[in-house]
Amino acid sequence: MKNYTITVNGNVYDVTVEEGESTGAAAPVQKKAAPKAAPVQKKASSGAGSIKIEAGAAGKVFKIESAVGKAVKKGDPVIILEAMKMEIPVVAPSDGTVASIDVAVGDTVEAGALLATLN
Repeated sequence: MKNYTITVNGNVYDVTVEEGESTGAAAPVQKKAAPKAAPVQKKASSGAGSIKIEAGAAGKVFKIESAVGKAVKKGDPVIILEAMKMEIPVVAPSDGTVASIDVAVGDTVEAGALLATLN
């Protein structure tokens, strides 16, 4: 038997393959699908603001452009996501002050995930 780790659409599977004689017909393969740790979405802090900044697409947090307490104008980049080798800026939907940053660089996020909040 040989053990392999295979990643399909971001899900990681451990697969065990038996070696045997080739009969020309496909033999059943015993698979053990055990996804490893799923991406964790961080919860908003208790001082979170009322204006939510959410991910428009699934991706990985590439860079954090702002910080808690920093004033931002509508359209200013707050977080940069990376998806399919492209950098996607996530911008402030309105003027305000950053109340919370709810992700860290390297985090994997789904579309609609809370990234930050503004006051």
